[in-house]
Amino acid sequence: MPRRRGKFIPPPSQLSQVLEHLNAGPRYALNGLRRVSLTFAAKNDHMGARHFVKEELPRIRWANPILDIHVNRIQKKREDVLKPEVVLEYQDGTTSTIDMTNKWSTTIAKELMDVAGGDPWKAYKATALAAGQPVIPGEEKERLTQQAKARKSSMPKVRPKQNTEEDMEAKVQEMLNEPDRPKTGAAAVLP
Repeated sequence: MPRRRGKFIPPPSQLSQVLEHLNAGPRYALNGLRRVSLTFAAKNDHMGARHFVKEELPRIRWANPILDIHVNRIQKKREDVLKPEVVLEYQDGTTSTIDMTNKWSTTIAKELMDVAGGDPWKAYKATALAAGQPVIPGEEKERLTQQAKARKSSMPKVRPKQNTEEDMEAKVQEMLNEPDRPKTGAAAVLP
């Protein structure tokens, strides 16, 4: 049987996948900001902040090419206390801070856009909420995880009974003395 000679369609290139991610909605255009500074632990802590830098910050850079962005990954020890935060410096010199402690990257992105997104962000957010869609892609995972944690914490914890040695001996004797106990091993085979 002859082989079909169809046209080969190459898979999407790495560049096209990166551009698709950078141009995905919503557009993270920040208004009136001069500088964004992020401070968080480099390892073992502040997972939401690290994920925000990996997933959302490239999109912010793409939408705001002249914005000055500083990322401070601090090496810390277990006993050190470090509060992850985003410091926003506006064109007029004022600053505001967003705390990133125990927050998902989508929550950090929403808070940043609520503070500096301006009217286009408010319009996008209103249309997404009216349509029943998540405001930021990935937000539904956060909601489902929180619901699962709430269900898990509301369930009563069942502790196994602590059986003493005497209780165990009594149970074994009771099982062995049952008249209708099924035969096992050689007793099941022999008459």
